[in-house]
Amino acid sequence: MRADAKLAEIDNKDVVRAYRRWAPIYDLTFGKLVEVGIKHATTSVNRYDGRVLEVGVGTGLSLPYYKASLKVTGIDLSADMLAKARERVERGRLSNIEQLREMDATRLAFADQSFDVATAMYVMTVVPDPAAVMHELARVTKIGGQVVIVNHFSVEGGLRGMIEKNLARFSDVLGWRPEFPIRALMVSDRLKLEELRPLRPMGLFTLLRLHRVF
Repeated sequence: MRADAKLAEIDNKDVVRAYRRWAPIYDLTFGKLVEVGIKHATTSVNRYDGRVLEVGVGTGLSLPYYKASLKVTGIDLSADMLAKARERVERGRLSNIEQLREMDATRLAFADQSFDVATAMYVMTVVPDPAAVMHELARVTKIGGQVVIVNHFSVEGGLRGMIEKNLARFSDVLGWRPEFPIRALMVSDRLKLEELRPLRPMGLFTLLRLHRVF
């Protein structure tokens, strides 16, 4: 699957700067907003077995929701967010979390086909190069494995579309892209889309499940 989408430019410095500000209050401000998507994504991941990679693990809100038999690795670009995630793992005695590492999602330091499932929740609008992240997720996921994405995707037209378009000019300040079409992720021939499910409330977020075919 291949498609081109012109996106607002942000870089890793923008992201790190934004999440340094958000890390102390992220759970309180965004926790409830993203909770529904996290539960849907981890429920989907929990249907499978083996090793899981979570890209953009942030403060680790998702970590308690993985079933105990999964071996989970989380990565994030923000050291401040990872510090919160490590506290959560220690506090919850989550022994199935194998490692939490500071890492750029466009250059994953893992061998090909290292994971049975890879997931990214609320991440793709944040990374500077989402297409590169999708290619990396395809690379490190085993053939026959799954990639699960939860993300905001923009719409064309209407009030919401107008708001997203106007906010797009502030992407570098926000640290994420309000204007982000779903075709921006349809870039890898190795990933076949098997599920597309709008999530409540109001369908602001969507779950994608893709199958690694070769």
